Amino acid sequence: MTKHVCASVIVCACAAMWTPAGMSVRAQTAAPSQADLEKLFRVLSFVRDRNARDYAIATPDGIDEGRYVAIGGIEQWITIRGEHRANPVVLFLHGGPGDATNPYGYAAFRPWLSSFTVVQWDQRGSGRTLGKTGPAIAETITIDRLAQDGIELADMLRRTLQKDKIVLVGHSWGSILGVFMARARPDLFSAFVGTGQVADSTKNYAVAYDALLAKARRAGEAVAVSDLERIGPPPYANGQGYQVQRKWSNFFEGADMFIASMFGLALDAPGYTVHDIGDWLDGQVLSAARLVPQTRTIDAKALGGTFALPVLVIQGAEDFTTPTSLARSFVDSIHAPRKAFVTIPDAGHFAVFMKREAFVRELVTLLAPPPSR
Repeated sequence: MTKHVCASVIVCACAAMWTPAGMSVRAQTAAPSQADLEKLFRVLSFVRDRNARDYAIATPDGIDEGRYVAIGGIEQWITIRGEHRANPVVLFLHGGPGDATNPYGYAAFRPWLSSFTVVQWDQRGSGRTLGKTGPAIAETITIDRLAQDGIELADMLRRTLQKDKIVLVGHSWGSILGVFMARARPDLFSAFVGTGQVADSTKNYAVAYDALLAKARRAGEAVAVSDLERIGPPPYANGQGYQVQRKWSNFFEGADMFIASMFGLALDAPGYTVHDIGDWLDGQVLSAARLVPQTRTIDAKALGGTFALPVLVIQGAEDFTTPTSLARSFVDSIHAPRKAFVTIPDAGHFAVFMKREAFVRELVTLLAPPPSR
Protein backbone atom coordinates (compact mmCIF):
# COMPACT_ATOMS: atom_id res chain seq x y z
CA MET A 1 0.00 0.00 0.00
CA THR A 2 1.11 3.57 -0.48
CA LYS A 3 0.64 6.20 2.14
CA HIS A 4 -2.26 7.97 0.43
CA VAL A 5 -4.73 5.20 1.14
CA CYS A 6 -2.92 3.54 4.01
CA ALA A 7 -5.07 3.38 7.11
CA SER A 8 -2.31 4.34 9.50
CA VAL A 9 -1.51 7.56 7.70
CA ILE A 10 -5.15 8.60 8.00
CA VAL A 11 -4.79 8.29 11.76
CA CYS A 12 -1.58 10.31 11.57
CA ALA A 13 -3.68 13.41 11.00
CA CYS A 14 -4.13 13.28 14.77
CA ALA A 15 -0.37 13.66 15.12
CA ALA A 16 -0.57 17.34 14.19
CA MET A 17 -0.96 18.16 17.87
CA TRP A 18 2.55 16.81 18.41
CA THR A 19 4.20 19.03 15.81
CA PRO A 20 5.18 22.72 15.82
CA ALA A 21 2.76 23.32 12.94
CA GLY A 22 -0.05 21.78 14.91
CA MET A 23 0.86 23.87 17.93
CA SER A 24 0.77 27.07 15.92
CA VAL A 25 -2.81 26.37 14.85
CA ARG A 26 -3.88 25.50 18.36
CA ALA A 27 -2.19 28.65 19.71
CA GLN A 28 -4.98 30.71 18.18
CA THR A 29 -7.33 29.39 20.87
CA ALA A 30 -7.04 29.85 24.60
CA ALA A 31 -4.71 27.38 26.30
CA PRO A 32 -6.48 25.00 28.69
CA SER A 33 -6.21 25.91 32.33
CA GLN A 34 -4.49 23.69 34.87
CA ALA A 35 -7.92 22.92 36.33
CA ASP A 36 -9.22 21.84 32.92
CA LEU A 37 -6.24 19.55 32.39
CA GLU A 38 -6.59 18.03 35.84
CA LYS A 39 -10.28 17.35 35.19
CA LEU A 40 -9.47 15.74 31.84
CA PHE A 41 -6.83 13.47 33.34
CA ARG A 42 -9.18 12.48 36.18
CA VAL A 43 -11.73 11.38 33.60
CA LEU A 44 -9.10 9.51 31.59
CA SER A 45 -7.84 7.81 34.74
CA PHE A 46 -11.39 6.76 35.64
CA VAL A 47 -12.07 5.34 32.17
CA ARG A 48 -8.72 3.52 32.03
CA ASP A 49 -9.37 1.92 35.42
CA ARG A 50 -12.85 0.92 34.27
CA ASN A 51 -11.48 -0.57 31.04
CA ALA A 52 -8.79 -2.46 32.93
CA ARG A 53 -11.56 -4.05 35.01
CA ASP A 54 -14.11 -4.61 32.24
CA TYR A 55 -11.65 -6.05 29.70
CA ALA A 56 -9.71 -8.18 32.17
CA ILE A 57 -9.23 -11.90 31.55
CA ALA A 58 -10.97 -13.62 34.47
CA THR A 59 -10.94 -17.29 33.44
CA PRO A 60 -8.77 -19.64 35.55
CA ASP A 61 -6.71 -20.85 32.58
CA GLY A 62 -6.56 -17.53 30.78
CA ILE A 63 -3.50 -15.55 29.79
CA ASP A 64 -2.97 -11.78 29.87
CA GLU A 65 0.61 -10.67 29.39
CA GLY A 66 2.42 -7.67 27.98
CA ARG A 67 6.20 -7.53 27.74
CA TYR A 68 9.26 -6.75 25.65
CA VAL A 69 10.93 -9.68 23.93
CA ALA A 70 14.27 -9.81 22.13
CA ILE A 71 13.57 -10.08 18.39
CA GLY A 72 15.99 -9.22 15.62
CA GLY A 73 18.53 -7.78 18.03
CA ILE A 74 16.16 -5.25 19.63
CA GLU A 75 13.45 -5.24 22.30
CA GLN A 76 9.96 -5.43 20.78
CA TRP A 77 6.60 -5.12 22.54
CA ILE A 78 3.98 -7.87 22.45
CA THR A 79 0.77 -8.64 24.30
CA ILE A 80 -0.77 -12.11 24.69
CA ARG A 81 -4.43 -12.36 25.68
CA GLY A 82 -6.93 -15.19 25.71
CA GLU A 83 -9.45 -16.92 27.95
CA HIS A 84 -8.18 -20.47 27.50
CA ARG A 85 -4.57 -21.49 26.94
CA ALA A 86 -5.67 -24.57 24.98
CA ASN A 87 -7.16 -22.38 22.23
CA PRO A 88 -5.32 -21.79 18.94
CA VAL A 89 -2.79 -18.95 19.01
CA VAL A 90 -3.22 -16.11 16.50
CA LEU A 91 -0.33 -13.79 15.67
CA PHE A 92 -1.94 -10.62 14.34
CA LEU A 93 0.11 -8.48 11.96
CA HIS A 94 -1.08 -4.90 12.14
CA GLY A 95 -1.59 -2.62 9.18
CA GLY A 96 -0.15 0.75 8.41
CA PRO A 97 2.74 0.41 8.04
CA GLY A 98 3.23 1.35 11.67
CA ASP A 99 -0.35 1.26 12.95
CA ALA A 100 0.21 -0.89 16.03
CA THR A 101 -3.11 -2.27 17.25
CA ASN A 102 -2.14 -2.61 20.91
CA PRO A 103 -3.36 0.89 21.88
CA TYR A 104 -6.93 0.03 20.83
CA GLY A 105 -6.72 -3.76 20.53
CA TYR A 106 -7.76 -4.41 24.14
CA ALA A 107 -11.29 -3.57 22.95
CA ALA A 108 -11.05 -4.48 19.27
CA PHE A 109 -10.01 -8.08 19.91
CA ARG A 110 -12.19 -8.79 22.94
CA PRO A 111 -14.70 -10.93 20.94
CA TRP A 112 -11.80 -13.14 19.76
CA LEU A 113 -10.59 -14.16 23.18
CA SER A 114 -13.05 -16.98 23.90
CA SER A 115 -11.92 -18.79 20.73
CA PHE A 116 -8.28 -17.70 20.32
CA THR A 117 -5.23 -16.55 22.20
CA VAL A 118 -4.36 -13.32 20.38
CA VAL A 119 -0.82 -11.98 20.14
CA GLN A 120 -0.46 -8.34 19.12
CA TRP A 121 2.99 -7.14 18.14
CA ASP A 122 4.26 -3.57 17.85
CA GLN A 123 6.45 -4.15 14.80
CA ARG A 124 9.93 -2.68 14.43
CA GLY A 125 9.52 1.11 14.24
CA SER A 126 5.99 1.05 15.70
CA GLY A 127 4.31 1.86 19.00
CA ARG A 128 6.05 0.84 22.18
CA THR A 129 8.79 -0.88 20.19
CA LEU A 130 9.70 2.49 18.70
CA GLY A 131 9.43 4.03 22.17
CA LYS A 132 12.00 1.51 23.44
CA THR A 133 14.51 1.80 20.58
CA GLY A 134 14.01 5.34 19.35
CA PRO A 135 14.27 6.28 15.67
CA ALA A 136 17.93 5.27 15.40
CA ILE A 137 16.82 1.88 14.02
CA ALA A 138 15.09 3.53 11.03
CA GLU A 139 17.60 2.13 8.52
CA THR A 140 16.69 -1.41 9.61
CA ILE A 141 12.97 -0.95 8.86
CA THR A 142 12.75 -3.07 5.72
CA ILE A 143 10.28 -5.67 4.50
CA ASP A 144 12.90 -8.40 4.75
CA ARG A 145 13.91 -7.44 8.29
CA LEU A 146 10.31 -7.24 9.52
CA ALA A 147 9.52 -10.61 7.93
CA GLN A 148 12.48 -12.13 9.76
CA ASP A 149 11.38 -10.44 13.00
CA GLY A 150 7.92 -11.95 12.58
CA ILE A 151 9.35 -15.41 11.92
CA GLU A 152 11.52 -15.19 15.05
CA LEU A 153 8.48 -14.12 17.08
CA ALA A 154 6.29 -16.89 15.66
CA ASP A 155 8.88 -19.52 16.47
CA MET A 156 9.25 -18.17 19.99
CA LEU A 157 5.48 -18.16 20.53
CA ARG A 158 5.17 -21.69 19.22
CA ARG A 159 7.71 -22.88 21.78
CA THR A 160 6.67 -20.80 24.79
CA LEU A 161 2.93 -21.35 24.32
CA GLN A 162 3.49 -25.02 23.49
CA LYS A 163 1.84 -25.10 20.08
CA ASP A 164 2.96 -27.09 17.06
CA LYS A 165 1.80 -24.27 14.80
CA ILE A 166 0.08 -20.90 15.12
CA VAL A 167 -2.39 -18.98 12.95
CA LEU A 168 -1.02 -15.96 11.08
CA VAL A 169 -3.48 -13.13 10.41
CA GLY A 170 -2.43 -10.00 8.50
CA HIS A 171 -4.43 -6.82 7.90
CA SER A 172 -3.63 -4.40 5.04
CA TRP A 173 0.15 -3.77 5.21
CA GLY A 174 0.20 -6.80 7.53
CA SER A 175 -1.19 -8.92 4.69
CA ILE A 176 1.93 -8.14 2.65
CA LEU A 177 4.17 -8.99 5.59
CA GLY A 178 2.15 -12.14 6.23
CA VAL A 179 2.59 -13.40 2.67
CA PHE A 180 6.38 -13.12 2.95
CA MET A 181 6.42 -14.79 6.37
CA ALA A 182 4.09 -17.60 5.33
CA ARG A 183 6.08 -18.42 2.21
CA ALA A 184 9.41 -18.31 4.06
CA ARG A 185 8.40 -20.55 7.00
CA PRO A 186 5.14 -22.40 6.31
CA ASP A 187 6.12 -24.99 8.92
CA LEU A 188 5.39 -22.46 11.69
CA PHE A 189 1.80 -21.72 10.68
CA SER A 190 -1.40 -23.73 10.41
CA ALA A 191 -2.82 -21.11 8.03
CA PHE A 192 -2.31 -17.61 6.70
CA VAL A 193 -5.41 -15.41 6.87
CA GLY A 194 -5.44 -12.11 5.00
CA THR A 195 -7.92 -9.28 5.42
CA GLY A 196 -7.81 -5.94 3.72
CA GLN A 197 -5.64 -8.12 1.53
CA VAL A 198 -3.14 -6.30 -0.65
CA ALA A 199 -2.99 -8.11 -4.00
CA ASP A 200 -1.18 -5.76 -6.38
CA SER A 201 0.16 -2.39 -5.24
CA THR A 202 0.82 -1.34 -8.85
CA LYS A 203 -2.89 -1.63 -9.75
CA ASN A 204 -4.45 -0.84 -6.38
CA TYR A 205 -5.34 2.82 -6.91
CA ALA A 206 -6.68 2.44 -10.43
CA VAL A 207 -8.97 -0.43 -9.46
CA ALA A 208 -10.06 1.39 -6.29
CA TYR A 209 -10.83 4.54 -8.29
CA ASP A 210 -13.09 2.70 -10.72
CA ALA A 211 -14.89 0.92 -7.89
CA LEU A 212 -15.36 4.16 -5.96
CA LEU A 213 -16.74 6.04 -8.93
CA ALA A 214 -19.16 3.21 -9.72
CA LYS A 215 -20.29 3.13 -6.07
CA ALA A 216 -20.79 6.89 -5.97
CA ARG A 217 -22.93 6.77 -9.11
CA ARG A 218 -25.04 3.88 -7.80
CA ALA A 219 -25.55 5.67 -4.50
CA GLY A 220 -26.49 8.95 -6.19
CA GLU A 221 -23.77 10.81 -4.27
CA ALA A 222 -23.37 13.78 -6.62
CA VAL A 223 -20.57 15.41 -4.60
CA ALA A 224 -18.53 12.22 -4.61
CA VAL A 225 -19.06 11.75 -8.34
CA SER A 226 -18.01 15.36 -8.99
CA ASP A 227 -14.91 15.06 -6.81
CA LEU A 228 -13.80 11.80 -8.37
CA GLU A 229 -14.45 12.92 -11.93
CA ARG A 230 -12.53 16.13 -11.24
CA ILE A 231 -9.35 14.31 -10.20
CA GLY A 232 -9.72 11.55 -12.79
CA PRO A 233 -8.06 8.14 -12.48
CA PRO A 234 -4.54 7.74 -11.03
CA PRO A 235 -1.61 8.15 -11.12
CA TYR A 236 -1.61 11.70 -9.78
CA ALA A 237 1.05 14.38 -9.97
CA ASN A 238 0.65 15.20 -6.29
CA GLY A 239 -1.09 13.95 -3.17
CA GLN A 240 -4.41 15.70 -3.76
CA GLY A 241 -5.87 12.98 -5.94
CA TYR A 242 -4.99 10.28 -3.45
CA GLN A 243 -6.50 12.37 -0.65
CA VAL A 244 -9.77 12.56 -2.56
CA GLN A 245 -9.77 8.80 -3.08
CA ARG A 246 -9.06 8.25 0.61
CA LYS A 247 -11.83 10.65 1.61
CA TRP A 248 -14.48 8.82 -0.39
CA SER A 249 -13.23 5.32 0.38
CA ASN A 250 -13.59 6.14 4.09
CA PHE A 251 -17.02 7.62 3.44
CA PHE A 252 -18.42 4.64 1.55
CA GLU A 253 -16.80 2.13 3.88
CA GLY A 254 -18.18 3.95 6.92
CA ALA A 255 -14.64 4.05 8.27
CA ASP A 256 -14.44 7.63 9.50
CA MET A 257 -16.06 6.85 12.85
CA PHE A 258 -13.81 3.84 13.42
CA ILE A 259 -10.66 5.79 12.57
CA ALA A 260 -11.67 8.47 15.07
CA SER A 261 -12.48 5.84 17.68
CA MET A 262 -8.97 4.38 17.43
CA PHE A 263 -7.58 7.54 18.98
CA GLY A 264 -10.25 7.61 21.70
CA LEU A 265 -9.65 3.97 22.60
CA ALA A 266 -5.90 4.62 22.71
CA LEU A 267 -6.42 7.48 25.16
CA ASP A 268 -8.50 5.14 27.32
CA ALA A 269 -6.17 2.13 27.03
CA PRO A 270 -5.31 0.55 30.38
CA GLY A 271 -1.68 1.18 31.22
CA TYR A 272 -1.08 3.60 28.34
CA THR A 273 0.39 7.06 28.76
CA VAL A 274 0.35 10.18 26.60
CA HIS A 275 3.96 9.38 25.75
CA ASP A 276 2.94 5.91 24.50
CA ILE A 277 0.34 7.49 22.24
CA GLY A 278 2.95 9.88 20.91
CA ASP A 279 5.17 6.88 20.06
CA TRP A 280 2.20 5.20 18.35
CA LEU A 281 1.62 8.22 16.13
CA ASP A 282 5.33 8.82 15.49
CA GLY A 283 5.70 5.17 14.50
CA GLN A 284 3.09 5.53 11.79
CA VAL A 285 5.00 8.44 10.25
CA LEU A 286 8.40 6.74 10.50
CA SER A 287 7.21 3.36 9.24
CA ALA A 288 5.33 4.86 6.31
CA ALA A 289 8.39 6.87 5.28
CA ARG A 290 10.55 3.74 5.33
CA LEU A 291 8.19 1.03 4.05
CA VAL A 292 5.81 2.73 1.62
CA PRO A 293 8.54 3.23 -1.03
CA GLN A 294 9.42 -0.46 -0.65
CA THR A 295 5.83 -1.59 -1.29
CA ARG A 296 5.06 0.54 -4.35
CA THR A 297 6.39 -2.00 -6.85
CA ILE A 298 4.98 -5.13 -5.20
CA ASP A 299 2.72 -6.62 -7.86
CA ALA A 300 0.54 -9.71 -8.17
CA LYS A 301 3.49 -11.86 -9.20
CA ALA A 302 5.47 -10.92 -6.09
CA LEU A 303 2.55 -11.73 -3.78
CA GLY A 304 1.09 -14.72 -5.61
CA GLY A 305 2.45 -18.09 -6.62
CA THR A 306 2.61 -21.27 -4.59
CA PHE A 307 2.05 -21.60 -0.85
CA ALA A 308 2.75 -24.67 1.28
CA LEU A 309 -0.03 -23.92 3.79
CA PRO A 310 -3.73 -22.98 3.66
CA VAL A 311 -4.38 -19.41 2.51
CA LEU A 312 -7.69 -17.85 3.56
CA VAL A 313 -8.90 -14.32 2.84
CA ILE A 314 -11.76 -12.66 4.72
CA GLN A 315 -12.48 -9.37 2.97
CA GLY A 316 -15.02 -6.61 3.38
CA ALA A 317 -17.48 -6.93 0.49
CA GLU A 318 -16.98 -3.24 -0.29
CA ASP A 319 -13.33 -2.56 0.38
CA PHE A 320 -12.34 0.51 -1.63
CA THR A 321 -8.89 0.76 -0.02
CA THR A 322 -7.55 -2.66 -0.95
CA PRO A 323 -10.21 -3.49 -3.54
CA THR A 324 -12.25 -6.62 -2.99
CA SER A 325 -11.98 -7.60 -6.64
CA LEU A 326 -8.17 -7.66 -6.48
CA ALA A 327 -8.22 -9.68 -3.27
CA ARG A 328 -10.48 -12.23 -4.96
CA SER A 329 -8.11 -12.40 -7.94
CA PHE A 330 -5.23 -13.02 -5.53
CA VAL A 331 -6.95 -16.08 -4.08
CA ASP A 332 -8.03 -17.34 -7.50
CA SER A 333 -4.47 -17.13 -8.82
CA ILE A 334 -2.51 -18.83 -6.06
CA HIS A 335 -1.75 -22.51 -5.50
CA ALA A 336 -2.17 -23.78 -1.93
CA PRO A 337 -3.17 -27.00 -0.16
CA ARG A 338 -6.40 -25.21 0.67
CA LYS A 339 -7.65 -21.76 -0.14
CA ALA A 340 -10.83 -19.79 0.50
CA PHE A 341 -12.22 -16.33 -0.17
CA VAL A 342 -15.04 -15.02 2.03
CA THR A 343 -16.66 -11.59 2.01
CA ILE A 344 -18.38 -9.87 4.91
CA PRO A 345 -21.46 -7.92 3.76
CA ASP A 346 -21.73 -4.19 4.46
CA ALA A 347 -18.05 -4.04 5.38
CA GLY A 348 -14.96 -2.37 3.97
CA HIS A 349 -11.25 -2.23 4.64
CA PHE A 350 -11.66 -2.39 8.44
CA ALA A 351 -14.01 -5.39 8.47
CA VAL A 352 -11.75 -7.13 10.99
CA PHE A 353 -12.53 -4.35 13.49
CA MET A 354 -15.86 -2.90 12.40
CA LYS A 355 -17.56 -6.30 11.98
CA ARG A 356 -15.73 -8.07 14.76
CA GLU A 357 -18.30 -10.73 15.60
CA ALA A 358 -18.93 -11.62 11.95
CA PHE A 359 -15.19 -11.78 11.30
CA VAL A 360 -14.55 -14.11 14.24
CA ARG A 361 -17.41 -16.39 13.16
CA GLU A 362 -15.92 -16.68 9.68
CA LEU A 363 -12.45 -17.26 11.10
CA VAL A 364 -13.63 -20.03 13.43
CA THR A 365 -15.50 -21.70 10.57
CA LEU A 366 -12.59 -21.51 8.14
CA LEU A 367 -10.09 -22.85 10.67
CA ALA A 368 -12.28 -25.72 11.85
CA PRO A 369 -10.96 -29.16 10.90
CA PRO A 370 -12.77 -30.69 7.94
CA PRO A 371 -15.47 -33.21 8.85
CA SER A 372 -14.31 -36.80 8.93
CA ARG A 373 -15.56 -39.09 6.19
